[in-house]
Amino acid sequence: MDMNYQFLIILVPVILFSLTIHEYAHALVAYRLGDDTAKRQGRLSLNPLVHLDVLGTLLLFIVHFGWAKPVPVDPRNFRNPKKDMLMVALAGPVSNILTAIAAAVILKVIFENFAVIPPGSGVDVAARMLVWFMYIGIVLAVFNMIPVPPLDGSRVLYGLLPDSLAYRYARFETYGIFILFAFFLFGGKFLGYFIRVPVVIFIEMCNFSPSELEIVIRAMNP
Repeated sequence: MDMNYQFLIILVPVILFSLTIHEYAHALVAYRLGDDTAKRQGRLSLNPLVHLDVLGTLLLFIVHFGWAKPVPVDPRNFRNPKKDMLMVALAGPVSNILTAIAAAVILKVIFENFAVIPPGSGVDVAARMLVWFMYIGIVLAVFNMIPVPPLDGSRVLYGLLPDSLAYRYARFETYGIFILFAFFLFGGKFLGYFIRVPVVIFIEMCNFSPSELEIVIRAMNP
């Protein structure tokens, strides 16, 4: 099988699931806290098609970081709008970190039960898919926690700032997308490095053996 074709077979479901679980987590926490806006608009769903943002999804395939369509949230439906918005914002990145941890645990189980993983086998494909679940999960979490609107990190920072500073910070939301594009255009290499460092740290924390680590690195460099 052509390597690029096989890589797409692995990457497509990983990206679709990772984006979907991220946005679903936002919608679910918002609904639990009293806002049914996302539910009424069909976003409290595990259907990836309702969450995809064309540009954000393309960037995930091209440069391996991006975003999905933001979940609509109406803070007026919350008991404590500032605190609850912070919880909603954290839900997406936390869901991706939990996905990465789950993938790492399953991958360790595979390594413990298969002394040799034949290249191209079903176990090999599963192992590589799990590696990419780890990678994309951490990348999505870190990228979305950058405190630039409309990323989740901006909502988290807003929730942590004193009211006087939070309202001033909120004024920058109009310019957030332009700041992001400036990052991509002029600081793409730095942004890529900044996002990938936590991936390396996460993999080191998984405590893979040298032979296991070799498989992980090979999977990340198809």
